Amino acid sequence: MKKDIEIPKVEDVYVAAVKVFNKDLNSDEWNAYIVNDKEVDLEMVLIVSKGLSKDKKTAVMRHKVDKLPAKSYAKIEYLQDDVLALVNTFEVSFFEDNKMFDKSFIFKENTINENALQRVPVMDVQGVYVK
Repeated sequence: MKKDIEIPKVEDVYVAAVKVFNKDLNSDEWNAYIVNDKEVDLEMVLIVSKGLSKDKKTAVMRHKVDKLPAKSYAKIEYLQDDVLALVNTFEVSFFEDNKMFDKSFIFKENTINENALQRVPVMDVQGVYVK
């Protein structure tokens, strides 16, 4: 029975942490984004995020994006500086061509930092992302 279940592989979808300037607070802050680098739209994107360490954990946050167009991105949440020292997990589920896809995107502790910056696909900005 298990061998008959097809689990499609998630490709060209990323979670990125990007440092942006907040005009209201007059400071830089990290934000998490879901990035769709596919040629097709993603529908009903559900994201569950949390941060964990041996002795700390954050609240579980839930987010929904009804439709994420091809070659686009959407903000998931603000990342407080304290959370960057934790393992940050983003469980992402979505529909593409009436098939459900699911993947965990994991940022290991302290990997979201200025030294790890690289070009984020689609967004064309510097950030840290997980495939």
